[in-house]
Amino acid sequence: MDRVTRIKTAAPVPYKLIGIETDTHDTKTFRFELPSDATLDMLPGDFLYVHAMIDGKTVKRAYTPSSLPGVTGYFDLTVKRYESGLVSRYIHDRQVGDTILMSGPNTGGHWVDGMAKQVGFVAGGTGITPMISIIRWLLSQQIDAELFLIFANKTEADIIFRREWEQYVRAYPRFHCYHLLEDPPTGWRQGTGRVTPEVLRQHLPPPGPETRIFLCGPPPMVDAVETMLMDLGYPQDTIILP
Repeated sequence: MDRVTRIKTAAPVPYKLIGIETDTHDTKTFRFELPSDATLDMLPGDFLYVHAMIDGKTVKRAYTPSSLPGVTGYFDLTVKRYESGLVSRYIHDRQVGDTILMSGPNTGGHWVDGMAKQVGFVAGGTGITPMISIIRWLLSQQIDAELFLIFANKTEADIIFRREWEQYVRAYPRFHCYHLLEDPPTGWRQGTGRVTPEVLRQHLPPPGPETRIFLCGPPPMVDAVETMLMDLGYPQDTIILP
């Protein structure tokens, strides 16, 4: 069996951009090259720092790879462009063949095999990126767990990985997905508005020793939902923030 090299760096190193895929009107997945026998040394949910020199200043931001952990030869970052986001605009302005400096992976709120049999995910916007990595891992490895995803967005056009969620719902009876939209189209059949205690109660597994909830999104949303979860009886140590 060929030996796989696991990559982790404390200092920034350049990674070559080898592919760009459009996900939504403002979100793209950027694929970076690794040696054919190498993978990132990470658990599902760990993150990299992207380093950039912008307007004469060095800045860095954390991004969780969206690619399946353990894949060799490449890794993916899925990034939403924010006009106020220095690093997101920097990444979106790169072209295939360019390099970007990154360090890590670094330990985030990650999945560890065997940690739960009931797994909830609450994501807002690009907070979905650690979730897709974890969910892809759980499904590909046939982990014995039931999965519940609540994904909140502003509009239908903002739903990242939508085709993949629909595919998983069809293919995996133990995967459940509930979309929330602040501005839904006419005829929308799932949730509207923002995450509420009632949404959490209806669409997540109940608190218990075999339950873990992953939560990621804009900081105000994360703070509000974490409080809701604890009010609903989820112990704080079962709420994981990637």
